[in-house]
Amino acid sequence: MTSTETTGQDAPRYVRLSIELIAEITDEQALKAAALAQVEHDEYLDDEEREQSVEAIEVDPSGSLAHFIDPVALLGDVPGIELASATWESAQTEFDPEGEGWDEYTVEEQSAE
Repeated sequence: MTSTETTGQDAPRYVRLSIELIAEITDEQALKAAALAQVEHDEYLDDEEREQSVEAIEVDPSGSLAHFIDPVALLGDVPGIELASATWESAQTEFDPEGEGWDEYTVEEQSAE
C-alpha cells in the first residue's frame, strides 16, 4: 500500500513526522533563565513535574531547550490535521559542521555590511 492509498474511506491515517534539529547554545545562562521562567509559568505542570524540570535544568542546561518545544503550535494551523501524540527531548550531541551530510541544511548568517 502506498501513502496515498487508504484502507477505508473513514479510516484514520496517521503520519509519523521526524524532525532533527541541531541548535548551538550561544548563551547558556540566558537559556537556563528562560527555561526556568517557562517552567515556572507552565500551567500544565504539577508541582512534582515542575520540581523535576527545575532540577533537570540546573543539572544540564542543554535540556532546557525541550521546554520551548510546542508540537501543538507546530501543527495547530495545519488544515485537516489533529495532533494525536507527541514526544520530544533535547540532549547534548556531537556536531561537526564540516562533517558529511550536515552542510545541506546549514543556516548561514548574513553579515551586515
